[in-house]
Amino acid sequence: QLQASGGGSAQAGGSLRLSCAVSGDTRSTYARGWWRQAPGKEREFVAVIGSTDGRTYYAASVKGRFTISRDTAKNTEYLQMNSLKPEDTGIYYCTANNFITDNPARISSWGQGTLVTVSS
Repeated sequence: QLQASGGGSAQAGGSLRLSCAVSGDTRSTYARGWWRQAPGKEREFVAVIGSTDGRTYYAASVKGRFTISRDTAKNTEYLQMNSLKPEDTGIYYCTANNFITDNPARISSWGQGTLVTVSS
């Protein structure tokens, strides 16, 4: 119901764009987000967008570099990642939930994850 794509490798300072196609019951959810997990670290919030009003929130570590957006006609969310840093490396997961939260235990739907590797 959440299909993430677009991961890959980039040099520091480069860009990547992730996509998340939403289908099934998750299309009725409000909060569409991205989380990531680096090797040996806990999963952390990256960004979220309200599917109906377009409100956005970002983690401090990515604000000004990443942009989350949505295409309601295609039921797809995007994460444009610019000025990538090696510390952005990790598996990126798209999420869908009925409300915005920074607690991963309260999120109802997770995509399968897509790997992003940033080299220095």
